[in-house]
Amino acid sequence: MADYFLSGRGALDDAMSLVAEYGADAPAVAAARASASRDKDNVLGFCHWRQIERFTASLSADSVAGPLH
Repeated sequence: MADYFLSGRGALDDAMSLVAEYGADAPAVAAARASASRDKDNVLGFCHWRQIERFTASLSADSVAGPLH
């Protein structure tokens, strides 16, 4: 199972907002925002949106990753 890192509650809120608004397209939207941040030399913004891209991909997946309890 992959480990995901979110830097704080704000990152989780951003991820959940993207999933609520864009559904399965949320990872692509987060990737676009990461790319825009990189183009502006905004390293912190780039890292923020890359984290969210990875996390939203797991949230919008149809299958379970890792063991079930």
